[in-house]
Amino acid sequence: MNRDEIEGKEKDVKGRIKEATGALTGNEDLEQRGADERSQGQAQHDLGSARRKVGEAIEDLGDEIKR
Repeated sequence: MNRDEIEGKEKDVKGRIKEATGALTGNEDLEQRGADERSQGQAQHDLGSARRKVGEAIEDLGDEIKR
């Protein structure tokens, strides 16, 4: 996992907690902020995952060229 994947997962979890807390307390503003943070976290995680996969593919290509 790279930094974006880890930070994205943290934002996702924090957002889920805020969203659930907002839903339980009836605080629509907190619920919406949590949903937004969760979405941002998921996007950051997905970007990090894609970046890692591209890096791995480039490394594999380099290994193939060396052979």
